[in-house]
Amino acid sequence: MGSESNNGEVILGVDGGATSTVCVCLPLLRLPDIPDPLPILGRALTGCSNQNSVGEHASKEALVKVMEEALSISGKKQSCVRAVCLGLSGINHPSDQQKMLNWLRNIFPSDVKVYVHNDAVAALASGTMGKLSGCVLIAGTGSICYGFTEDGREAHAAGAGPVLGDWGSGYGIAAKGLTAVVRAHDGRGAETMLTRHILQWLGLSSPEELIQWTYADLSWARIAAIVPVVVSCAEDGDVVANEILNNAVNELADSVRAVVQRLGLAGKDNNDSFPLVMVGGVLEADRKWNIGEEVTNSILKTYPRASIIRPKVLFESITLQCNIQGSLDYAFAQASSSYGYAVMLYEDI
Repeated sequence: MGSESNNGEVILGVDGGATSTVCVCLPLLRLPDIPDPLPILGRALTGCSNQNSVGEHASKEALVKVMEEALSISGKKQSCVRAVCLGLSGINHPSDQQKMLNWLRNIFPSDVKVYVHNDAVAALASGTMGKLSGCVLIAGTGSICYGFTEDGREAHAAGAGPVLGDWGSGYGIAAKGLTAVVRAHDGRGAETMLTRHILQWLGLSSPEELIQWTYADLSWARIAAIVPVVVSCAEDGDVVANEILNNAVNELADSVRAVVQRLGLAGKDNNDSFPLVMVGGVLEADRKWNIGEEVTNSILKTYPRASIIRPKVLFESITLQCNIQGSLDYAFAQASSSYGYAVMLYEDI
């Protein structure tokens, strides 16, 4: 049978975040014989599916939409689906996971394998070929750090959303930029280039207008879209913008240190090697003020043998700045492991 699909059956891999949600549909294959690149049958994109950002109802609507579109593009029916893996931001507690699993069970029949995890799990798998061991740092609209040991222990830091202080995230950086504008206008903070450039970016004429603009729509992605302005001002030497970015670097690096220490990933002397997968738009922006590079340098000062992995994914000659591949790798790994290893998978089906 080689790497051909098993009777047209497919797997759905979903990567859902606070900015966008991607679903890919791919044939069910023998795990050791998976070709590179993966044979993507269909790919669909929609908006936010983080339930903490848009609410549970809107989150589920986005997930249904993106899965249906991926199947439609693939020319497949729902009856062809054999496994579904959702890697979603906002799934931070076993109760979140269970609620989403129960919901999926109302959509797919009992013989379909369904998996729901935080998107950090998928992101880690994107750099370790599906092996859940090591550490992953995500910094996009939101931020989170997750770690796993080979004996099954896990820990995470950050990921609690903007109200509880994901300050290394895109939202956190942008929110501090907006706050700096207001503070400078009030006379409570230093003058900053951010005032002119953020107002120009938003098409506003005065800092007072920021209040109406901000509270008209508090969606995380809308606020986080201001990050490039903060970075540009920092590159031009603005002290306030540089302070914001340096604080973000410290927050992200501290999240990694917290997880690594709790799990002992670097050993007692901090000199053991472990994989650290780093993904997300904040870390991947190719700018002179390179947040990802600064976070890497900070972490390597503490853990010199950390193996930094920066996965890149190519679909249709377009490099996507997201961790789509993680959901694919994890969907394959999870779907196959639910039946046993690759040979057992086809015997069981």
